[in-house]
Amino acid sequence: MNYIYQRFLEDAEKISFDPEHRKRLNYNIGRYDEQVNRGKDQYQNMELAKRRAANLKHKVINNLDKYLVEFENNFSKRGGKVLWAPNEKDAQREIMHILKKARAQVIVKQKTMVSEELELNELFEKNKREVFETDLGEFIVQLAGEKPYHILTPAMHKSKEDVAKLFHEKFNMPADSKPEQITQFVREKLRGEFIRADVCITGGNFLIADVGAVALTENEGNGLLCMAFPKIHIAIVGIEKLIPSLEDLDLFLPLLAQHGTGQSITVYNNIVFGPRNEFEPDGPEEMYVILLDNRRTELLKFKEQRRALSCIRCGACLNGCPVYRSIGGYTYKTTYSGPVGSVISPHFLGLKEFNHLSFASSLCGKCTEVCPVKIPLHELLLHNRHEAVLKKYTSYPWRTVVTAWKIMMLHRWMIDRPKAGLKNKLIHRFGKKMWGPRRTLPRFAQKSFKQQWKERNP
Repeated sequence: MNYIYQRFLEDAEKISFDPEHRKRLNYNIGRYDEQVNRGKDQYQNMELAKRRAANLKHKVINNLDKYLVEFENNFSKRGGKVLWAPNEKDAQREIMHILKKARAQVIVKQKTMVSEELELNELFEKNKREVFETDLGEFIVQLAGEKPYHILTPAMHKSKEDVAKLFHEKFNMPADSKPEQITQFVREKLRGEFIRADVCITGGNFLIADVGAVALTENEGNGLLCMAFPKIHIAIVGIEKLIPSLEDLDLFLPLLAQHGTGQSITVYNNIVFGPRNEFEPDGPEEMYVILLDNRRTELLKFKEQRRALSCIRCGACLNGCPVYRSIGGYTYKTTYSGPVGSVISPHFLGLKEFNHLSFASSLCGKCTEVCPVKIPLHELLLHNRHEAVLKKYTSYPWRTVVTAWKIMMLHRWMIDRPKAGLKNKLIHRFGKKMWGPRRTLPRFAQKSFKQQWKERNP
């Protein structure tokens, strides 16, 4: 058993039996569920919208080279610069080269999961640069020295009392500060950092191929401020985030908002075409888009699993997943958690070390049901499991047990012939540990259903 898997089991057990943690998570996700159910009313035919979105993303993923080149050509025409980053190290090197060239010391960041994938905050601190998260949730977890807990809601695991305590420790605010007071404090603090910043870093919700633009959607307005003041804007975006046309935003923005927060549309939706031109009073003088691969093309090699690259990062599958609701985000030890993370993370980080994530699922299908782009996540988890078994990444004892079970199920007499007492002794002897200490082992009846059926229907 590898160390990562062992840690996963230990952390999952600890978190899932922490009543306070489950109370917070269920409360926050419960509020989300209420909003999302109300948000569905805006759709006359949501299933049709989801099918259209799924078909568009499927077309893009299967023609990724064409759309990437189209995006680069159109973005470059307006003075923007496209940098290709095959892996994490290349992306980090390109970013540091831009900072050093500009002698930049202060960086402001909009909420972006891809920056967590690249561990940019650690990179900047190591190179003695100041970096400020400008999303309130991201700012909170940065202060706490933590990572985002959830794709959409970084501080979902913290109560308002936890946040008040944190701000009391860090900024000497009153220990009983209200959320409104904390929000006002953060707003005033970050205003100065926006003006002082040399570089802005954002992600990108969508890359629009036909016009060469980056679409950013947010609720707090920090993205607009990030882009307005610093002289340099760096957008780091995974190569899978493409959509064919500007008109497609009409479909994707409401789907993302409805499944992400239950809104009809998010508060701020920005389409950035490049650096400011001579007629614009504000905006960056230089803009870079870093197209990040970082093993996404490895996932493209798998006919089924590549469908997970259609993900628009709404977080709906996390909120619907009974496993995520129990063990939370940190247990996964990956940037992308929950069902979609359990599909893509083993391919990004190594199937051998992280294949256990694909086994940590009830396969209830809720994730597939709620996905706005109809990714069959529970089926893709099975494909990952199959791949892990073929490559013998699962443990030898587990493979032996499953092989024995398969043989027994294919030869019914092996199950029927032994007496019930013997079967109960065997399952108690060899299955107790695997079944777990908190579950009662099933007992074989004295007569099987088959025997009873024959007796009643001779």
